[in-house]
Amino acid sequence: MHGAAVPAAEDEYHDDIFPNLDAPEDGTPWQAPADLEEHLYELAEADDAYTYLRAISVTGLYRPVAMADVAPGATERPVLTVDVPDGRKVAQMYTAGVLPRPHPEVVYEFVTLGTLAAELPDDIDILVVNAATPCQQFFLTTDDEREVWADLHAAHYDSERLMDRVDTRRTGAPDSVTLLRGLACGAHLCFANGDAWNTLDWHGAGYNSEVERLEEWWGVHDRDDWLGIQERLLNREVSPWYWDFVLGARTSLIEQYGPRVDPELWRQCVEVTIRNRVFETEGPDAPHKPGDDPDLDDFVAALRGLVGKVLRYESRFRADGLLPTEGHVTSVAAWDIGRASKMARWGRGARYATHAELHEAIERAGHAAQSAYGSWEEFSAGYILGRCLHFDEEHFGDWYTTVLHAHRELISDPDSPWLTVPFR
Repeated sequence: MHGAAVPAAEDEYHDDIFPNLDAPEDGTPWQAPADLEEHLYELAEADDAYTYLRAISVTGLYRPVAMADVAPGATERPVLTVDVPDGRKVAQMYTAGVLPRPHPEVVYEFVTLGTLAAELPDDIDILVVNAATPCQQFFLTTDDEREVWADLHAAHYDSERLMDRVDTRRTGAPDSVTLLRGLACGAHLCFANGDAWNTLDWHGAGYNSEVERLEEWWGVHDRDDWLGIQERLLNREVSPWYWDFVLGARTSLIEQYGPRVDPELWRQCVEVTIRNRVFETEGPDAPHKPGDDPDLDDFVAALRGLVGKVLRYESRFRADGLLPTEGHVTSVAAWDIGRASKMARWGRGARYATHAELHEAIERAGHAAQSAYGSWEEFSAGYILGRCLHFDEEHFGDWYTTVLHAHRELISDPDSPWLTVPFR
């Protein structure tokens, strides 16, 4: 069972526990937070309830749950409801774009229209989607209505349908370029998951899914775990240190001999440097020559092999347009930095991070990216090489092709952060 959320600071409390968005008083069209809400606004205005349902059957909804009902030891997660004057009971659900800044007392859980058809309690009479917003819509919860929900879910819902896309919020994004730059460092992961890249009001895939994501992929079970992995990512300590050591050896050779470095000279530089470091660190008894220490020899052989692996990846990168004709990757720092940017948001979604900690981590990610690279294209190439060294094993399979597709979209889509947020 996961650990408790971080105790809330005073500035975590605010009035927007539930969404509350007003329509313009002057009659001008409402600026919806995202494409979905814009579509739902038009459908609500036209009173087209069936098409509205079809739209949310594709995307799913978020339901508010009291934090006390998701704390360790809680056995049920009842639907929050309100009673209207005529005695009927109403349940509120929301689309992702209207969700408010996280509040210490309420979380939001993802739910599909199909799940609502089967599991919404019988004593609930009305479902309202996006209450207190210009795109709200009301539905009765009769058996006939639930059958429609179930049919629409079966016909249209696919958990992967909304992945692999650039999603940019039109409202509610931070004004700070520093924050936006840090958020943009996570663009690869946002694209893959279909997440809005420019929001700090993070709910992700819903509270429980955010907790489970951190447990399954990162071994994070509580706040202390999150603080540890967040700091290690920001300090670029999660990826093996020798990846950048090998790339740094080439950078030193380029400074001495120019851009075209002989691969064998690069391998020799790596071997001599690492053996000298061991000798200098451990003293005259340290192994220095081949054969003195089989473990060191194996490590040196692996580093020499890494040179060849990097060269082969870079050759493919050039062929695929990830690198210019004479370009190469100077650092894989982006692999940790990009994940640090998303780790900050995942930690917030799981309520392990405070609002202030989220801001700080996002800003640090942006500064780290600027320290290591000169452009978003360079950052992306470093991220992709790190991902490939971690997962791909030179298969050039899905671990490579999916992120190549993301790169191409992120450098061409007009809404991409890499075209709207300056790197410098």
